[in-house]
Amino acid sequence: MKINNKYTALALAMLMTATSCSDSFLDESPTTAISVEHAIKTDGDMMEATAGMYRVLQGYYLFGRNATVFGDMLADNVYLSSSNSNRLIPHNNFTFVAGNAETRMLWQQAYYAILQANRIIGSEIAENDNVKYLKGEAYAVRALCYLNLVNWFATPHTVNPSAPGVPVVTVSTDIAGPLALPARNTVAEVYAQILSDLQTAFAMMPAATPTIHINNTNFFSKYAVKALEARAQLYKGDYQKAKDAALEVVQNGGYTLSATKAVFTAYWAATTPRTDKLETLFELNNSAIANNGVEGMDWMYAKGGLGELLVTDDTYAIYSPTDMRRELILDGTRGNNQVYYVNKYQNTANTDRDEIKMLRYAEVILTLAESYARLADNTNALQYLNMLAQNRDPEQKAYTLTGSELINAVLLERRKELAFEGLRFFDLTRTNASYTRQNMGAKAAAIYPTVTTTDFRRLQPIPELEIAANPNVSQNPGYSN
Repeated sequence: MKINNKYTALALAMLMTATSCSDSFLDESPTTAISVEHAIKTDGDMMEATAGMYRVLQGYYLFGRNATVFGDMLADNVYLSSSNSNRLIPHNNFTFVAGNAETRMLWQQAYYAILQANRIIGSEIAENDNVKYLKGEAYAVRALCYLNLVNWFATPHTVNPSAPGVPVVTVSTDIAGPLALPARNTVAEVYAQILSDLQTAFAMMPAATPTIHINNTNFFSKYAVKALEARAQLYKGDYQKAKDAALEVVQNGGYTLSATKAVFTAYWAATTPRTDKLETLFELNNSAIANNGVEGMDWMYAKGGLGELLVTDDTYAIYSPTDMRRELILDGTRGNNQVYYVNKYQNTANTDRDEIKMLRYAEVILTLAESYARLADNTNALQYLNMLAQNRDPEQKAYTLTGSELINAVLLERRKELAFEGLRFFDLTRTNASYTRQNMGAKAAAIYPTVTTTDFRRLQPIPELEIAANPNVSQNPGYSN
């Protein structure tokens, strides 16, 4: 397998221009990254570069809003209110094109984060436990970004692993002279890189957090890496390896679910990263001095903010009255309409905002349940499915299903548990499901109700500026430049 080792044209342009854009969140120093002119020479330099790498992920063009919001808005969990601030209209309307700014920045910022990860991985300082841990985090972040890119811009691996994916770049400099312009690797090749990075990270990271490092959920830990591998293997359709990775986390990670409704409620009301291994494996910082303000995902969701991304009626209906997760949805009004507000991101009145959940223990349990179900091990599938479902709803009767009905039950619990966390769209695409977007009436900003398996807008367009700069990158079908 040949993996391209050059940097994409627009990502390189971002590297050269990032420090010149005074209105960009990337300008914050030292929380962005060590500049290209300054090599990573010490453990402290590497820690600073690592903090900057995470800061890129938190921006509102990536996981701080768009990369997360799109996963529910383009699916069937939320809709944009007819009374709105004009944010994300093309994506809500399914009218996005190759020149769309949000799509372009989703691509650019992911590759910029990859550049930062590549610089950390490629640094040549002597390895110790600090360096190995930080490099492991960089491998994990690179894998996270490639998993995000390949799932937004390419056909799912479960549908066609030979389809064009995205360019794979594993170095931070043009080491071979004039800049090579990389073509798109196949989806299978991108997944091979993702899984190689995650396995490398897990193997090299010490079990204990090194002394140089803060020990909380704002950073990848060893078992958060394994949880991301479980997700990637599930999306790939390798259910045996997804099961193995998820089981490693469950058996050895030490994580727990909330024991009571009160603990669960307090968990979602908290604004600080965790150190107790309750529920969260990895989340992005959204502190008082480094949050996205009115551009944040929380601001678009919360009733105390813009409150313009609303829960669809059919999503609210899947929760029973005794399901503690239903309390993360508020029944209210907007204008003259009865609506449901997302309440997973509650702290818009605070300067210290809600952490952005990236990997949670509940997802690992559901990955384990689905993997067992697809491997026809009904006993173990039911054990883990009921573990989660009955924890969240004390009145939930134990599932006793088999076969496709059991798989559908797991997918339903994934929808209940992971709603408004950006994963619903990927579940629909990896299972190659058509779906209907709800509330496309007077309360909503647009009408685009049906998304079939042949709808070309299930893939984001490759940004037109990328194609203009790099003729070796092909466009996705259905889009023009």
